[in-house]
Amino acid sequence: MRHAVMVLVAVSCLSVFASAQTAEELVSKNIQAKGGLDRIKAAKTRRMTGKLKNARGRVAIFGQTNMRPDLVRQNLTMQGMTAIQAYDGSTGWQTQPFRGRKDPELMGEDTLRDLLLAADFDGPLVDYAEKGNKIEYLGHDLVDGDDALRLRVTLKNGDIIYFYLDPDTYLEIRKEIQQFVRGSVRERVVDVGSYKPVNGVMYPFSISEGPRSNPSAQVTTVEKIEVNVAVSDSEFALPASLRTEEKKSGLVGVH
Repeated sequence: MRHAVMVLVAVSCLSVFASAQTAEELVSKNIQAKGGLDRIKAAKTRRMTGKLKNARGRVAIFGQTNMRPDLVRQNLTMQGMTAIQAYDGSTGWQTQPFRGRKDPELMGEDTLRDLLLAADFDGPLVDYAEKGNKIEYLGHDLVDGDDALRLRVTLKNGDIIYFYLDPDTYLEIRKEIQQFVRGSVRERVVDVGSYKPVNGVMYPFSISEGPRSNPSAQVTTVEKIEVNVAVSDSEFALPASLRTEEKKSGLVGVH
């Protein structure tokens, strides 16, 4: 009996090790498929522009600017108004004129989570261990009837992203995001495709996202991606009107 238990423990340990090795291997293949770590890290800034179509069929002009290590700004322009969400490396802020809020305001930790995902310049798979992320290979699955390799990435904050990789190219074709907010789970599905190379790195030019029941509720068509363009810190900087408020609220350093 004791021998049998020891064998089962050994097999279990080997299975965990093999799974970890496979996950590591898939991450490596994904990075290589995108152009390799050197080319990925050669980009210091990135500017993406395109159009976003929401569930109601309305079209907006979308823009996102990233700067290493973790600065990001997103603009959404429609009907002569522009909504902004930005993260300066420690604090998130926004203007939401479509909700009647034209003045800049600080973002709380819950609303900041999506923006922090966008602020991760290389995504959660690159340098995942250094970022405090954990990965597991969950085997084969199906995405719209096609075979896919499924990875579970548990972020440092406890949120989970399931990556579905194309078994031929090793590029991601779908992400399922689970965010745990105040005792509830916030979920969405993100489908990516139409990959094109920019400075030797593969980027998706088509991004659809929405709830599991309607994953294409919001469709972003990327028209242009530029890397290593001139970008100023001021694009992400907290507006002057919020600096005093930030000190009072204690929201400095939200991650």
